[in-house]
Amino acid sequence: MTSPPVASKTELKKKVKSEALIDKLRRQLIAAGGKLSFAKFMEIALYTPELGYYMNSLPKFGAHGDFITAPELSPLFSQALAAQSAQIITMLSDASIIEFGAGSGIMAVNILLHLEKLKCLPEHYYIIEISPYLRKQQRQTLQRECPHLLDKVIWLDAMPSDKLKAVVLANEVLDAMPVEQFTIKNGEFLQRFVTENNDQLSLLEQPVENTELMQALRHLQAEGIEFTDGYTSEINLNISTWLSNINASLQQGVILLIDYGYARQEYYHPQRDTGTLQCHYQHRVHSDPLQLIGKQDITAHVDFTAVAEAAVELNLQVLGFILQSLFLLNNDLLSLAEAIPMDETRRLQQSQQIKQLTLPSEMGELFKILALGKNIDFSLQGFMTQDILHQL
Repeated sequence: MTSPPVASKTELKKKVKSEALIDKLRRQLIAAGGKLSFAKFMEIALYTPELGYYMNSLPKFGAHGDFITAPELSPLFSQALAAQSAQIITMLSDASIIEFGAGSGIMAVNILLHLEKLKCLPEHYYIIEISPYLRKQQRQTLQRECPHLLDKVIWLDAMPSDKLKAVVLANEVLDAMPVEQFTIKNGEFLQRFVTENNDQLSLLEQPVENTELMQALRHLQAEGIEFTDGYTSEINLNISTWLSNINASLQQGVILLIDYGYARQEYYHPQRDTGTLQCHYQHRVHSDPLQLIGKQDITAHVDFTAVAEAAVELNLQVLGFILQSLFLLNNDLLSLAEAIPMDETRRLQQSQQIKQLTLPSEMGELFKILALGKNIDFSLQGFMTQDILHQL
């Protein structure tokens, strides 16, 4: 007689953490009168201390996690980003780097090592990280890969209190911010909530209660966006506050936002009528956020036009907008690749990585870089050719 398979320690840990998070979610539902806005649900699912997806100790990156980011894929991505950072640091003098959500820490490692090679190390390398588990992982990565540069790195919960000259890096940060979902029924905007029926979490659509959300929807209509009946999508209402906090800490600097998304007209394209929300679990993608709570990533693509509008409201400069492929090539991606000695097998692997970073069918066109500035009077080398700022 065959014994039933024994669950791994990781699977048991996932189950325990998920059940604890769902219990907490149910208590919040009761306290809120039986429903939570979708953004509040997403915040709980992702950021509840010790239990939320980004706050727990479960693996997230690489083959044993749920997704692979560009810095995990190849050091060339971070080296090209370092090349752009070096130009900015040189022009500003005595500038620091501030990285939001540093993941495993490998991007920080490769940026610091390349800047050291260029003799252009920053004053400090700040990492804004609220997850104690990821902080620990980042420190271990830095200690293992570049221990002599560890004294450059300072971990913070929020932007530094002093005004700095800095390069601010946010790779796949905006897509992880909680979003509100809306839909159109009989010509009326409805807001999505999470509720519970018969012990099962479910989505509820009711007239919009969030004033800021309604203002944002009216703004989209004023911009000429037309929604057909049944159209569903997302709006990130956190961007302005997030950028305002960065702005308050900057004396002078450049903010580089790297993420998957679109300019507004493409974001709310008539054919994108089910929105952009995605869930990632063990390298599989699906669209049900009510599954695997605390065990799966929940993201939404970025409306880069909304980010640019928020920046202009804060008197920040919009310096450039470009496809990831072209940004990397403008920062000498191919020269960086050729400079690394390696055997034929490794060279073929590197070639495949470059394709993943740059091909339109991979990361090359879906991912884009938006550059914002404060008191900047020079052009950025990563945006020198084929900038698509006009699309915003």
